[in-house]
Amino acid sequence: MSETPTIHALDDATVRRIAAGEVVERPASVVKELLENSLDADASRVTVAVEGGGVEGIRVRDDGVGMTDADLERAVEEHTTSKISGGDDLEAVGTLGFRGEALHTIGAVSRLTIRSRPRVGGRGHELVVEGGDAGDVTPSGCPPGTVVEVEDLFYNTPARKKFLKTETTEFDHVNRVVTQYALANPDVATTLEHDGREVFSTEGNGDLESTILAVYGREVASAMVDVDATPEPSPVDAVSGLVSHPETTRAGREYLSTFVNGRYVTAGPLREAVLDAYGGQLAADRYPFAVLFVEVPPDAVDVNVHPRKMEVRYNKPEAVKRQVRNAVEGALRDEGILRSSAPRGRSAPEETPIDPTSSSKEVTTADVDLYDSGADESAPDDPSMADSDGAEDLPSDTDPSRSAPSTQAPRSGSASSSEETSDTPSSSSAGTTTQSSDSTVRESKSSESTQPSTLSETHQSPPIENSETDTQTTLTGGDASQSTEYDNFPNLRVLGQLRDTYVVTESDDGLILVDQHAADERVNYERLREQFDGDTTTQVLAEPVEIELTAREAAVFDTYKDAVAQLGFHADLVDDRTVRVTTVPTVVAESVGPTLIRDVLTNFVDDEQAAEETIDAVADDLLADMACHPSITGNTSLTEGSVFDLLSALDDCENPWSCPHGRPVLIQIDSDEIDDRFERDYPGH
Repeated sequence: MSETPTIHALDDATVRRIAAGEVVERPASVVKELLENSLDADASRVTVAVEGGGVEGIRVRDDGVGMTDADLERAVEEHTTSKISGGDDLEAVGTLGFRGEALHTIGAVSRLTIRSRPRVGGRGHELVVEGGDAGDVTPSGCPPGTVVEVEDLFYNTPARKKFLKTETTEFDHVNRVVTQYALANPDVATTLEHDGREVFSTEGNGDLESTILAVYGREVASAMVDVDATPEPSPVDAVSGLVSHPETTRAGREYLSTFVNGRYVTAGPLREAVLDAYGGQLAADRYPFAVLFVEVPPDAVDVNVHPRKMEVRYNKPEAVKRQVRNAVEGALRDEGILRSSAPRGRSAPEETPIDPTSSSKEVTTADVDLYDSGADESAPDDPSMADSDGAEDLPSDTDPSRSAPSTQAPRSGSASSSEETSDTPSSSSAGTTTQSSDSTVRESKSSESTQPSTLSETHQSPPIENSETDTQTTLTGGDASQSTEYDNFPNLRVLGQLRDTYVVTESDDGLILVDQHAADERVNYERLREQFDGDTTTQVLAEPVEIELTAREAAVFDTYKDAVAQLGFHADLVDDRTVRVTTVPTVVAESVGPTLIRDVLTNFVDDEQAAEETIDAVADDLLADMACHPSITGNTSLTEGSVFDLLSALDDCENPWSCPHGRPVLIQIDSDEIDDRFERDYPGH
């Protein structure tokens, strides 16, 4: 862009086709609009500085093409822009924004000052807008480019200001916005400052990995995998970017960054495609880092379906999703990360079948210890366990391929790796050394089976003449295990397992399916909750552990340091982006350890309740996550004794009906429904 564009008013027909106006909800909304204007103005360097979380002041400075005095005067008027000329241009918008009214709307709710000077020739000028009233354009000494200063946001709209959150929360939203545009534009040197302190600064050298290093830190940058694909045929022209190794994750989806034609969007199909590409490689409720760019023809996507342009609409959404998933999956496979369909951390599941014919069967060395915190913590959930309580702008992950079991490359350098390989006999490594070669054969069969487990490997029905009583039998003719009485549940008779994920039981009223992971998660959660109530007990680490934080995590550490200590994490900043942890809560010391402090910091920011309530809420989220790690997972065969222990422990829970994340533990299919499905509603049947 060599020439300064001309600001002009849109015709009435075009105005009617555009939404009523930019919505300024919070300081981050202002930063987003101003940052987009700077990028559209061909800036190579942008600095965003905010005071008081952005409520007290916002300043965005760029070295873009700048504006003349005439353009500056018109830029703050309603429905003016330099980015489109008429209605036909709406069909193929190629800039980040096109509604020049952003400055008009911002000026209506703040004290706005704009100084601008054209890049090629001309003088600098200044314009002040206060509460929507624009003053005169006056000469001003300034370098080429534009500086926009916003002070006292919402000073004249107290009702809107009342609904703003804490300073830390508002800055976190600003941080997210600037981070996304820095990642989307690695060729632009982007700096973010808060209260005079630099949060991060990118080099602007065009190297995406360098940008990730500046924003997320060295640990994340070194774990990224390159994605570069040109799908055939349309609608996607190209897919490029970086995605993380499945062991480099966070508890939330905020680090899943997807861009369509350079615009940051929270598009459901794209994020689902990234998660689907990992299959079962991701641990339960963990999400990877991703910076993914998708290029599509401008006329194949509508960017004006959302007031803040955070969502887009594709002509062929399923095709876009499929091509993006294939691109990411191919990149992970090329790195040797995606392998077989065996579950994470094992060559195949152990097969220890549930035997309905014998309730006194001994537990062997292949049995699974349901309450061993070291047991295969990272195995994936069943598809039914997909996260259902995600962030407001992110879609739920419902595709079964997200939870398809598969192995992964060894965890190099991770703390959890040593825990898994030196675990108790209940771990997969111990099981491998204690079982005979016959176990390997049984394991391979188990990974292929989707039928309920029984002791016998034959399925011949017993002779009719042997069935002299009305006693229920298994398919092999043995007596089924007797029903067990419970306090909360009806009397249950265990029949087997379905897909090594659901315990199949029979009650007087029909069938009951129990999700074994959700059940064990509930049991572990209530056990941890009981331990955590009262004074928090901590465990001093033998050696302090230094943990690198992302720019977002580091920005909130000072604010929540004392609250984090109340939860048992005592830590201090070593430098701008590193904390040294000396103690951790005892309840998590043996499972996750000090790295959990990252998720705790994020939870504090995401939970916008009062301080005391926030600590309780974060503690509850912490325990819910901790309960997930040691819980048995889908695609795990259980012994009959283990099942009875699990159901008995679940029956003792205060709330046995749902897991701590709100998902159901069991579902019932009553006898009437079964009879109706088999059309057994006529005489004699």
